[in-house]
Order: sequence, then structure tokens, then C-alpha cells
Amino acid sequence: MTPAPPGRGSRWRQFCLLALITIVMAGGGLYLFIVTVDPWDALPLSPRFARVPVTSNARYTMPALARNPRFDSVVIGTSTSRLMQPALLDRAFDARFLNMAMNSASPWEQARELDMFLRHHPRPRIVMIGIDAAWCHERPGSLTSPNRPWPEWMYGHPAWTGYLHMASLYALQEAANQFLWLAGLKAQRFGTDGYTSFVPPDDHYDPARVQAVFARWAPPDNTPAPPGMADTPPATMGLLAEMLERMPASTLKILWFPPASSMLHGTAGSIAAARLQACRLGVSRLAARTPDTVALDFNHDSTLTENRDNFWDPLHYRIPVAQRLMTDIAATIRTGRADDAIMDRLPADAPR
Repeated sequence: MTPAPPGRGSRWRQFCLLALITIVMAGGGLYLFIVTVDPWDALPLSPRFARVPVTSNARYTMPALARNPRFDSVVIGTSTSRLMQPALLDRAFDARFLNMAMNSASPWEQARELDMFLRHHPRPRIVMIGIDAAWCHERPGSLTSPNRPWPEWMYGHPAWTGYLHMASLYALQEAANQFLWLAGLKAQRFGTDGYTSFVPPDDHYDPARVQAVFARWAPPDNTPAPPGMADTPPATMGLLAEMLERMPASTLKILWFPPASSMLHGTAGSIAAARLQACRLGVSRLAARTPDTVALDFNHDSTLTENRDNFWDPLHYRIPVAQRLMTDIAATIRTGRADDAIMDRLPADAPR
């Protein structure tokens, strides 16, 4: 007697079981691929490949660089500090710099980065912190939260927790990019010292195009400032003070104002001008009371900031300017004298 063919319910159960096994095996295979490649060099048991930064959001790539023992100095800041090139700073200061500056980094993010670096380099030689609009403008949440997707699990948490964050499409995408580089099929885009030029090559500079960018840029707040505003440092100075206190006295701390076009400085007596003045006051007070701390201001009206040909837009300067900044910072630290044409060494008792 011929057995009855399996019923529709039985065939459906077999199909579901097969589909489940396929999904588990495919998902498990992809997860194994991710944790083996370890795109952000964050997992304790992954192979010790010579990985490079592959992710455009530097918040994911900086923790691995901060753990690297070859560095002894660091640059912290936003995009206005990104053109500080470690290779040039190393020669100028006889140090080994890591540039951890990130686009749109909030003060909170910068503090978390510094904590990460100090955890692995408890006695850094030099710490440079760029003081720009992120520190001088009091924006809601800037002292307590990130400005872009932030992998908090990479900053100070046990390394094994990273395995809980690898089951994502983003991790799969970046693992594929890292794998392609390891296999020699993808060019390296981001530097292993944190430096990557984000501006066009300087021989592509077009003054007419830059003037058009300036014309579209929102003007500063030139409404009259309320009384006392210029004499009241922003609340961000509290966090900056905590960052300075966490560094050993032997560390050279450089607080510097990257140059922006003078069009952003505001007119005399305006809110924009008062905000910048108050920020200078706060920084100069911190420098005065913190051992081995220097405050340098490139962001005042000068031959540098008044010439638009020095900038790609009102906020971002050109590579030759960055090279001049690094040279002048090193010379000022070495000699104690500032080039008054473009830079001011902030006094301890009052802003410029």
C-alpha cells in the first residue's frame, strides 16, 4: 500500500524549518565575517590585522587610534582643527601627534575623546584644543550630547560589549570596506594618524567661487549685545576647565583659536563680537590658573582673517594657512613671542 503524500501543513512546516536554518546560517556567517574583520579594531578576540580607518564618521575610528601606543600628543577640536597635520607637528615639537579633530564635534564629544586618549596615554606631552564656535556659542545639548551618531560603547566600556553592536547593517558595510582594503582592493582614504585633508587640493582654488560661497553664508548676529555679555564667559568654559584638570601638570596644554574670516567676528558692540570676546576672556582665565598652559588667538581682525583668499569659506582656511599656523604655534611655544601680524598670545588677566 502506497503511503499517503505529506499534507499541506507538513510541507509548510518543512519549508519554514528550511528557511529558518538558511536565515540562521546566513546571519551567523555574516556576523562571523563582521567580528573577524572587526572594521573598527574594537573587539578583543579578532585577528590582529593591520587595520586602517575606513569610516567617514570619525567617531567610530578615533578610539582605535587613541589606543595606539606610538602617539604621545593629541589635537582635539572640530573641522577647524582637522588640517593640523601630525607629520608637521611631530617635526616642529619633536613629538608624535594624533589628530582627533572631528567635523561638528560638540564640547561633550571632545571631552569624551580626550578621556579616551588619556586612558591610554596618562602623561601626554602636548594636548592642543581648538577653541571655535563649538566652545564659544552656547548651543543646547552641546555639553551633554553628541552632534552626530556616537558609538558610546567604544568609549570607556568593556571591550566585549562591542560584540553586541556588530549585528547591524552599518557594521556589515564597514566590515566590507575594511576587508576590501585588507585584500588590496580598496585604496586607503583616511590617515592612520587621524589626519585627512577635507578641503580640495590647493591648486584647485577658485577665488570667484569662494566669493560666491561667502555671499551665500549667513552673516553673524550683529544686533547690539546686552550689557555685560562680553564679560561673561560661556558655560562651556566649565567643561574645558574639567578637561584641563584631568591632564597632568607636566603636559603642555595649547588652547588656540583657529582663524575664521573677519566677516564672522561681528561689528563692534554686537552679540557676535561680545560672544567671541567673552570666550577669549574665559580661555585666558583658564590659561592663567592652569600649569603649563598657553592660549593663542588667531581669530581676531588681522592680515590673515581679513583676506578672503586665505579661506575656502568663512570658517575653513586653506592648507598653506594651516602650515603657517603650525609653524607659528611652534615658534611661539619655543620663543614665547607671538607674531602680532596674525596671532595674539592672550594675556592672563584680560582678552584682546
